[in-house]
This record gives sequence, C-alpha cells and structure tokens, in this order.
Amino acid sequence: MLLCGAEVHRVEDTLCRMGRAVGAEKVNAFVITSSMVLTLTFADGQNLTETRRITTSPSNAFDRLERYNAISRHFCRQPVPAGELHEQILQVQAQTPDQPWRDYVGSMVAAGPLAVFFGGTVIDGIFAALFGNLIALASRHFRKYCPNTVTFNFLLCFALGILICLCGRVMPFLHIDKIMIGDIMLVIPGIAVTISVRDVLVGDTISGALRLLESVLWAAGIVYGFMLAIRIAG
Repeated sequence: MLLCGAEVHRVEDTLCRMGRAVGAEKVNAFVITSSMVLTLTFADGQNLTETRRITTSPSNAFDRLERYNAISRHFCRQPVPAGELHEQILQVQAQTPDQPWRDYVGSMVAAGPLAVFFGGTVIDGIFAALFGNLIALASRHFRKYCPNTVTFNFLLCFALGILICLCGRVMPFLHIDKIMIGDIMLVIPGIAVTISVRDVLVGDTISGALRLLESVLWAAGIVYGFMLAIRIAG
C-alpha cells in the first residue's frame, strides 16, 4: 500500500487493524517512507516484531492501492491463513493495469492543452501531446530500470529536452519553452507534495518531511534534466 501511494497514517492504521484481527492485544506500528516496524503483543505476553526496509520509490498506482485496501478490510472482517493472504497479495501484484491506453491518451490530453494554456500555439500543443505520449511510454516500460525516481526523471527530462530542442532547430516556428512547460506538468510531483503536507498535518512529521524532501529532489531532477538539454542544444 505504501508503494502504491498510500499515506503513512493509512498504512499504520491498516497494520493495527489487521494485527488486532488475529488476536493481538496491543499493536505498535511505525512506518516511514523507507522503513516499517510492526510489533504484536498477545495475551500470553508473547511479542512478535517484524522490520522491513523499503528501497523502492512509491508510485501513484491507486487502482492497485484500492485492491490492497479491499484485501485488508476483508481480512479484518474474516481473517485467513497467512499463506492465503500472501496469495491474494501476489495476485494483485501480478495484475496489469486495466486499459493501459488511458495512460497514453491522458498524457496527450493533459500536455497538449497545457502547452496552449501557457501561451503556446495549437502546433505547440500538438507537439507537446506527442512528447507527452513518449513520457507515458517511458514511465510504463523504463522506470523499473532506474534506481530511483529522481534519476529516472533526470534522464527522462534530459532525453525529452534534447528531442524538443532538435525539433525546435528543424522547425523554428515551434516555441520549445511552451512545449517543455506542457510536458513538465506531467511529471511534477504534485500528489507527492500533497501527501507530504497531509502527513505533517496528521502528526506524521518524519514521513511528511521525507516525502517533501523527495519531492524537492524529484523536481530538481526535472529542472536540471531540461537545463542540461537546453545547454547542450545551445
């Protein structure tokens, strides 16, 4: 759930509810974006503690988050053996997103009008939509090869910036700054910033600060990727 974009408070609350569902009298859950610690205390005094290190960057897979949430709610109502629960989780992980063409269409529909909104021409909007399609393609197929989101955004924006600048050289009537602005809006970490603010407001200050710092680095990767491309392209 955390890797799908869930708030820290939601993850901790889910762990506590599931722990009480299996008979634990006391449940302590501590979750941040890079680590999870769970301790269950049973009536006989037995304590079980599990720690997990999280190295994968979170995404905004809210469809998968909804399925995980449904599994946890069903478990709280009717607990199942650990093996069966694990199988249900693996089934969700193995599922591919429904109708992936929506990512491509959504990216084009968002990037094109935004380029026009910020002062570009209709031609600029068309090119921004086409490059937005490339962003969706790269996000679906190449993100898994990058160690973290900051690196991926830097490389993506650098490659995209080079392509846009080359198109600007071949077709001088294009406004490359407006095209870049339209495409930048697709990778801006708006949701991550919103979640970080929410974490701080509900008392999860550490997680909120970590998410905010990650969002700032994420944005820096975007900026420096385009800046380097512009500098190289002259």
